Amino acid sequence: MSNGNNDAVAPNARRLLGAGFLAILAAGIGFGIRGGILANWGADFGFTGAQLGAIGGAGFTGFCFGIIIGGVVVDKIGYGKLVVAAFLFHVLSAFVTFAATKGQAQDQAYNYLYWGTFIFALANGTLEAVANPLVSTLFPNNRTHYLNILHASWPAGLVLGGLVGWILGDRMGLSWKLQLGLFLVPTVLYGIAFFGQHFPKSEASAKGLSIGEMIKEVGILGAAVASYLLAKFCLDALNLPQVVSYGVGLAILVSVAVITRGSLGSVLLFVLFLTHALIGAVELGTDGWIQNITGNILTSEQGKILFVFTSLLMFTLRFCADFIEKTLKISPIGLLFICAVLASIGLNLVSNIESFFGAMAALAVYALGKTFFWPTMLAVVGDRFPRTGAIAMSIMGGIGMMSAGLLGGPGLGYAKDRFSTDHLIQTNPGVYAQYKAEKPSSFLVFSPVTGLDGTKLADAQKAAPKTPDQKAVADASIIGDRKTLKADSLIPATMAAIYLVLFLYFKAQGGYKAVKIADAGTGIPKPA
Repeated sequence: MSNGNNDAVAPNARRLLGAGFLAILAAGIGFGIRGGILANWGADFGFTGAQLGAIGGAGFTGFCFGIIIGGVVVDKIGYGKLVVAAFLFHVLSAFVTFAATKGQAQDQAYNYLYWGTFIFALANGTLEAVANPLVSTLFPNNRTHYLNILHASWPAGLVLGGLVGWILGDRMGLSWKLQLGLFLVPTVLYGIAFFGQHFPKSEASAKGLSIGEMIKEVGILGAAVASYLLAKFCLDALNLPQVVSYGVGLAILVSVAVITRGSLGSVLLFVLFLTHALIGAVELGTDGWIQNITGNILTSEQGKILFVFTSLLMFTLRFCADFIEKTLKISPIGLLFICAVLASIGLNLVSNIESFFGAMAALAVYALGKTFFWPTMLAVVGDRFPRTGAIAMSIMGGIGMMSAGLLGGPGLGYAKDRFSTDHLIQTNPGVYAQYKAEKPSSFLVFSPVTGLDGTKLADAQKAAPKTPDQKAVADASIIGDRKTLKADSLIPATMAAIYLVLFLYFKAQGGYKAVKIADAGTGIPKPA
């Protein structure tokens, strides 16, 4: 994992890197298993695609609170206290989620699953508020490489979670609760690995910068992105009145303006925040649905195998970031541009899959594209904004996760409902009337849509042989999945355009390079 003995700045750097790896591994395992049991929840409780998307979305919104709050306070209270809090949240999430039982009222089961998933994500976010700035501090001369290694544990967790669903779920037919409970194993392991360790301080903390000084480069622009998503969370997840929800967002924005004495912030960091919101929507939002979608187009078992294959490929590729950056001489921004192009192409290819091996090839292109997004964006923030300490990195991670939860997961669920029902209404309106859900779903400014009832859809998909009505419903669901992936591909296409502009900007400035606090001066550096 190391290119030399001078990579690390602390003697226990490898131990701490390993502990962070295990922490994110626990998050990945839980996420991978949840993606595989969405169909179980739909069948047991009759959830629509939009409802399942909202539950999956809680797996991201909770993360935002953990990582942003943790990122703001970590330099002041220390890493150890946050690790303990995350451990307790992980255990609590299991108890809340397991309270959902088949036969309960749908609303009651939904609340247990939603808030259990939210608390699980809160734990994950708290841990990442520790791991990201910690690794960035430990390996300041090679951030892209080591942050990619740290986040290789995410797809490793997805692999293990996918295998759990495939073997214990599809093959052995074990309860979804038994499957999900296995994430507690790496939870115990990361607790042991972190126990008793000495943690270094970030460059900003070591120089004695206050929280106000650290947040200046985030400023009003950066805070506006986070404040909007927080307001939307209050509106959508907490069901608070619109005036209260946006009032909360405005209060956060005003607080940042006061703390930073009216600092507008860095334009570059604002653009990176917006782009990371797109990353959260396309990478994690798609990950939450991809097993369900490919399993529907092909078979449930093949969907799980493909998910494991894609995640294993990502795990392997994340160890290659150093080779790409240094041997191939590709800057982090150049790497992100290439990845965005490949991700867009890959999603279009996946939307047209007909066979298992064709799906493997298409998903390989998509995996190659999405592999380096998240950790490389964190490395860019660490390289360009050292004065922000853990704060900017944590806020950006929170924005990505909040976007995945509020936009990516629910948006894809809405799209699946919209495209499936539109097709069925056009081809067989009578069948749609029999299979539609009781409640409509909505998303952003798009018109409400009443999707297909999850329990009835599951029965139609499992029926063999199928009646004409059942076949019409199953076919409409597949067509909806294909069109959803095509719409999803527009997000990385937009990202590619942004990265191209950033690449040309840095080229005009003499090329991309990391900066030190001393280089940035005492004020706000130019937006570069």
